[in-house]
Amino acid sequence: MRRSTRKQSGLRTLLTAALVAVTAWGQAEARTVRIVSADTLELRTVDGQDLVVIAGEGVELRVDDDVVKARRVEFNRTRRTLTLVGAASYRSEKDGQDLRGENLVIDLGAEQVTGEDVLISDAALEIRGQEVERIPGQLRASGGYFSTCARCGRTPNDFAFRAERLIVYPGDRLVAYRAQVLIVDVPVLFLPVLVLPLNEKDRQPRFQVGSGGADGFTVLADLPFSLADNTLGTTLLRYYQNRTPSFGAGVALRSYAPLPFVDRLDLYTLANPRPVGAEGLDLDLDLTAAGRVPLASALRDLDYRLNVLRRDIGRAGTDPEKGVTRVTFGAKVDYPLFTAELNYVDRFGPEPTTALSTPLRQPEVILDPKPYTSGNLSVDTRFSAGQYTAKSNPLSRSASAQGVNISTSRLEEAHDISYSAVPWPNAEFSVRNTFTGRYYGTGARTVQLSVQAALTGRFNVDNTLGLTAGYVRNEGTSPFEFDAIGRRYLSAPLGVTLSTVPARGVTFGAAYTRDLFLAPQDQAPARFTLNVNRLPLTLGSTLTRDLDSGEVKNFDYSFTLADPDSGTLKVRPAQPATATTPAAPQRTERSSEWPAPQLAVTGSGGYSDATGLKPFRLGFTVTGDTRTNNFSAYAQHDLQTPGLNEFGVSFSLAPTQDMILNPYSVTGRETVTLKPAARAQGNLAVNWRGAYTFSAAHDLLLNHPAEAKDSGTLTFSVGTVAGGATNWNLTYGGPFDLERFGWTRPTLTAAYRATRPGQSFGVGATLNVVGFDQPRTELSRADLDANWQFGGRASLSGRALYTRTRSGAYPEDRATDTLTLAPLRLGVAIGPEDKPGAYLTGRLEQTFTWVDGVRQDIGPVRPVIGLTIDRCCWALQAEADLKLGRYRLAVGLPGQTNYPLFDLTENGFDVPLLPRF
Repeated sequence: MRRSTRKQSGLRTLLTAALVAVTAWGQAEARTVRIVSADTLELRTVDGQDLVVIAGEGVELRVDDDVVKARRVEFNRTRRTLTLVGAASYRSEKDGQDLRGENLVIDLGAEQVTGEDVLISDAALEIRGQEVERIPGQLRASGGYFSTCARCGRTPNDFAFRAERLIVYPGDRLVAYRAQVLIVDVPVLFLPVLVLPLNEKDRQPRFQVGSGGADGFTVLADLPFSLADNTLGTTLLRYYQNRTPSFGAGVALRSYAPLPFVDRLDLYTLANPRPVGAEGLDLDLDLTAAGRVPLASALRDLDYRLNVLRRDIGRAGTDPEKGVTRVTFGAKVDYPLFTAELNYVDRFGPEPTTALSTPLRQPEVILDPKPYTSGNLSVDTRFSAGQYTAKSNPLSRSASAQGVNISTSRLEEAHDISYSAVPWPNAEFSVRNTFTGRYYGTGARTVQLSVQAALTGRFNVDNTLGLTAGYVRNEGTSPFEFDAIGRRYLSAPLGVTLSTVPARGVTFGAAYTRDLFLAPQDQAPARFTLNVNRLPLTLGSTLTRDLDSGEVKNFDYSFTLADPDSGTLKVRPAQPATATTPAAPQRTERSSEWPAPQLAVTGSGGYSDATGLKPFRLGFTVTGDTRTNNFSAYAQHDLQTPGLNEFGVSFSLAPTQDMILNPYSVTGRETVTLKPAARAQGNLAVNWRGAYTFSAAHDLLLNHPAEAKDSGTLTFSVGTVAGGATNWNLTYGGPFDLERFGWTRPTLTAAYRATRPGQSFGVGATLNVVGFDQPRTELSRADLDANWQFGGRASLSGRALYTRTRSGAYPEDRATDTLTLAPLRLGVAIGPEDKPGAYLTGRLEQTFTWVDGVRQDIGPVRPVIGLTIDRCCWALQAEADLKLGRYRLAVGLPGQTNYPLFDLTENGFDVPLLPRF
């Protein structure tokens, strides 16, 4: 028994030590390791290195968002590595990759994974390698086999590659050295180097040829390349026949750890010929470098980032950003006692003629000491100094006199000091001082000072009294607009707040603040609140009053009288006598004395010294026994005018006693607004047996505007409830004029759709009906479509669409009729029923147009035949338009749109990927 107790105690100690070790290491390296499940943990010291051994049938760890699974994990605290002994898996959430293999080693500091006999899979590829190494932005494998077909589940793969060494840049490309091309796993071709583009469209090879326009013959080529194992890019070539010069070139590349202390280098640059009429080259440049530099005693490596940006291509010669190069640099280091930053933001090129939107920091140094705490005292300070160029503050005459922008130095000091204490039981005291001072090379300065103190005491459990005092001072004028503090401000507020519970369910509050620097007429009003929550009454009210003048500034209230449970008797059991309370007999009681449980009364109103009495709104809601039926009505009375300005009703009826005898439900709403303009809005819906519905809706102005042709809209609709296998609907209505009392441009719309397993049929039509402003009854739209599915092998569909539009004024208006026919479309699937490998389609299509009954085209219906071969990882599409004699062929690869291979027409043979002269 003692051994068991000691064993459990030791395991708890070991678990605590391991978690502390993991957490401490995660804090130092900004990565968090969390143990999700494990059976045993053990601490060891081997060759001076601290090991945490985690074992069990299902060990699972979380490294930030990544998931590690194995049977045994050795966590080396000294080397900061995780070794997964035996078969294990590693899921990289950021890259969407799964790595499965033997003896995986994870370097948490460098985010690197190595292993033997590893299988790597993501959304596009599956890679197998004898030895695999994963570093940020790159995968390396020796003795590798990869295929884009592996994700489809076909065996064998349609095509694959085997290489002595391969490098994968996720989302960009795969580079294989000494590669064999495999067709259904049979070697057919050897290539010394193979580059396979992946996913990102902007990094795909491009070869585009065109002619015409001002540039004449043009060639645009983007050709990918790779250098060593860590650099990949694209060569950008441009040719414009009529520009001077005609040739342009550039490069876009990404490099991972190209130099010591450089983690990532991105470069995009293009020298492009200027448009016709201007000579020379425009330059685009975007250089970004980021990395880390280890420093002694620092908690983390120094992080830095550099960006050089210039965008000239496409800019007009008068653009103020033409020829401007912007440089941004930032570096940050974290020491135990402070954090330091260096920022440099500058621009080179023509002097700015407009105000700078972003301040230039040439440079800026920031020193941020770590907060100091001692008991309830906390002190946080921050210092910054630098040379700045930014938009001039229009409130500073001396700065505005130097132009739209001004350059000068600035020193800033800021601190935040706070202290809290408990002077006596049920009391809290706090004081806080914040200060920001800025001192400029022009001699100007700005100060922002705030001191706040608060004392809060609690009495009789539910009652509190609070006192506050403060001093706020803002002064000075900055030469820069970006850190201007606005007008001079001086304030010394003294405040008191009170919150009490004078009776059960009743709360009362009062708050008042008086500023010692403000005149009586500028003081804020006192605020009083009263809330009642005692059935059946719920009341909320707020009043603000000027204590100097005695005037009420604002008053709002709202109340509800309701208690749906007031008609239910509740039994309270008898209570035996205790030492402090006498015995109580059993009794029955109600939640309240509200006489109408099914009735709820609501009301709201108020007063404002600016507008006077606010409208009073009174509402009633009656709810049925089952609460499925309800009726609500409200009215809003304007106490200023006085007079009724709005009223409305809403109801819902849904009998539930017997759906055969009571097979209907009715819902409706009506709102009438009398001021400022009389308007009626509402709707009504009647459902019968849950299958059929009738509805009406309107939105009408009751007083017809002189310039309007109608008062609003009025529609009626009847049909089946949406969602059924068979649906039909008939709708009549449109713009309606109350003065003439009729529709001005009504329409009658009918729609029908039937759906069965493997079949669907739909027809719809819209008829323009004669109205006050519509002199004709005519068909404006008709649509017919049908689809049949014959098992999983064949499908048949067709569609016809007719539309009529009119232009001009009656009776000289002209009608344009359009008929679009696709009467037949046949599709046949070829291959296994569960995974067809090809689809053969044939369709007929044509569009006819008439203007005032005169046909505008005479082309016959065109038969078009299509073939699609779909193999998941690649697809081939062919199309033949037999009437036009046009034949097309395209191929699609993973993550890419279709590449057109050729287009054969009666005018000749066209290969889009080759130049056209």
